[in-house]
Amino acid sequence: MAYEVDGTTIEADADGYLADTSTWSEAVAAEIAKADELEMTDKHWDVVNYLREQHINNAGAEPNERTIAKDMGKIWGKKPSSKDMYILFPNMPSKQGRKIAGLPKSTRKGGY
Repeated sequence: MAYEVDGTTIEADADGYLADTSTWSEAVAAEIAKADELEMTDKHWDVVNYLREQHINNAGAEPNERTIAKDMGKIWGKKPSSKDMYILFPNMPSKQGRKIAGLPKSTRKGGY
């Protein structure tokens, strides 16, 4: 699988995760989201940027669903429900969010 972004082919695995995480950009993220049929909103970007920050600045951290919702509550002023998070990322916020964030596939098992 590959994504076409600004005339450049960005390689990805069969599940859509980037083969080389250094090729990520917001334009690449938007293309991944488009392939997943997601319209990116500010809340989507908050989650994507949060996941990138956690991974890059915390030794590859992979926050679970509860942690993501709790931390988004701090940003958004109200903790979102699990349902709210799955409305944003129907294929699991921690996994689909990581894919759009250009991060490696999660090694965690389960949602919580």
